[in-house]
Formats: sequence, C-alpha cells, structure tokens
Amino acid sequence: MNFVPVKSRDGQQLMPTTPTRAGMMIKAGDAAPYWDNGIFCIRLNREPSARYKQDIAVGVDPGSKKEGYTIKSEAHTYLNVQADAHTHTKKKIETRRNLRRGRRSRKKPNRKNRTNRLANKTRIPPSTRARWHWKIRVLDWLSKLYPVTHVCVEDIAARTRKGNQRMWNVSFSPLEVGKQWFYQQVSSRWQLFTLRGYETKEIRDRLGLRKSRRKTAEAFDAHCVDSWCLAYHAVGGEAVVDNTSLFCIAPFQVKRRTLHRQNPQKGGKRPRFGGTMHLGLVKNTLVKHVKHGLAVICGHQKGGLSLQPIAGGKRLTTQAKLSNCKSLTRLNFRHWKPPRRTAEKTMEVKQETDPVQLTLW
Repeated sequence: MNFVPVKSRDGQQLMPTTPTRAGMMIKAGDAAPYWDNGIFCIRLNREPSARYKQDIAVGVDPGSKKEGYTIKSEAHTYLNVQADAHTHTKKKIETRRNLRRGRRSRKKPNRKNRTNRLANKTRIPPSTRARWHWKIRVLDWLSKLYPVTHVCVEDIAARTRKGNQRMWNVSFSPLEVGKQWFYQQVSSRWQLFTLRGYETKEIRDRLGLRKSRRKTAEAFDAHCVDSWCLAYHAVGGEAVVDNTSLFCIAPFQVKRRTLHRQNPQKGGKRPRFGGTMHLGLVKNTLVKHVKHGLAVICGHQKGGLSLQPIAGGKRLTTQAKLSNCKSLTRLNFRHWKPPRRTAEKTMEVKQETDPVQLTLW
C-alpha cells in the first residue's frame, strides 16, 4: 500500500493519506496535486478536519556505495528510499590540485603562492563533508513531505587502539570524522537515536528478516531492510514489513565552470568547460520536450540544449531548441523506480529459500 504526502494551505506537513482518498479530494476540488522530485503529493485547498500527527521516524543506513532510508510510523511504512552515496568528490579534488600545480609549473607569470590557510584548523575533508551533507539534504527533503519527528541512524564504528587516541581513534576513518557533525545537525532538528551494527542485526534476526549480500542491488533487502529495522526501533509497531517498494535517487554531478578544458583541442586552444547555466536555464532543470517528453537539461552545444532522461544514461538529443522545451522545475537529484521484475525475482528467491518470509511479501 502506498501513501500520498499531504500539505496544508499554510505549508505544514500533515499525515499521509491513501491514493483513493487523495483522488476523491482532487476530484471534489478540496486538494491540488503536485510532484516533488518524483513523489506524488497533494496540497489542501481547505482547512483539514484534524491536525493530529503520529510519530514518524526515518531510519538511515549509511554505506560506502548505497544508502537506505525508510519513513515509517507505528502503523504503516510510507516510503523506502535507496540513495547512491557521494563518491566522486575525492577525484574532483585531486584533479583540481593537479591542474593548479600544473599551471604553477609553467614558464609564465603567475601570482605568489598563498600560505596554507587551513593549517592547524579543525575541518572536515571535502569528500567526507559531501557524503554527510548529502544525508542532511535527503532528510530535509523527506521532512518536507512527511512530519518527521525521529531519526534513527546506524552508528559507524571501528576497532580502536590503545595509547593512540589522537592519530587513530579519532581520525582513522572519514565516516568516523564526519558522523559527529552529522549527529549534531540531526539532533538540532529531530530526536536522534543511534544503534550499532550488531544491534541492528539483532532486530533483523528477531523479526525474521534477511539481508542480501548484493550491496549494489536495487532491492529492499540490500539496504532498506536495515533502515526499516532502525525506524521500527524508534517508533515501534507491528513486526511485519507492509511496504517493500523502492524509490531510488542519485546526486547530480555538477561540473562547475573552470578556466578551460584539461587537454587542448584543435589548434592548441583550450575552450571553456563546465558551468551551470545553459541558454538562460539552470542545469538539471526538468523540461517537457515536444518529442522526447520529460527530460533533464545536461548541457548545450552550438545553440542547442542537451537533454538526458531523469534517471540518467544516454542523451536523448544534443540539439533541442529552447522554443520546443517547457521549463517545469529544477530537480535536486535524479530519481527512478527499479524495474518490477527485479522485485518479483527477489520475492521468488525468498519464497523458495525461506518460507518465513512469505508474510513479508
């Protein structure tokens, strides 16, 4: 069963409703439909009959490649989100450093090198900050859809060493460095719970749930099974998974404007590269093309826009005219739903291997 997020006239988040009731309110003129980054929502045109809100928790299962988010109350599971982690920041920082050093090694006038302004200062590495800030953005987006009250995160920890408190026990892992900053940001907005990995496993084993070894699979049992257990720990409820559908998201890789391309083109010239504006429109803007339908702006070439599917992949066209595109909204990330056959195949495997899981599907 899927649920539709509801927002009041004054912009407050209300308890979700069923698709049938949402359709009846839209047909009667009591609500207006809208889309929020791939999620269908409604906005009430009248005062709601009640503003009672239940406790809604978000379970967060961090990972190196994929992450799981589950929005759950005591009665229902509203949404399961599988997000791609930020993994490209480190490579961009290395490329920027190499280009900067290459420019300074050329035989041409340049400004004097600045001193290290970040020395002896407490800071988070750029790659780590991007990873944890991405989680904050996802939580902010979910809190705009549902009245979130609790956030339960699987605490990341590793083996410590005696007598080396500064060098290893504090800075041994990028995730360990940034998690305290993440916990501070979450606790200032929601009620925070943390569980260790073995505690999550105990909940999963007690409820009879199994976790897949395929960490990159777009399936509920890859990461969202742990995020569901975390949300279940925060708000409780029945020990039955009532919603295993997935909604996948991935961050956009924006190429900021640079001085020029890394390699010279024909004639020894280095043309301009990158940027976020294309023919007056911001990159990653959702448009409706007369031929290709819904697409995302990913660049421009010779006076034409380059369009790409919302989920990413091969470009649809590189010469789309601006007059043939209707600007709709700017997306915060890519989103798609996994193929239905993937969920059906996972269900068949579970039914053959573990009869206990029949009630969960």
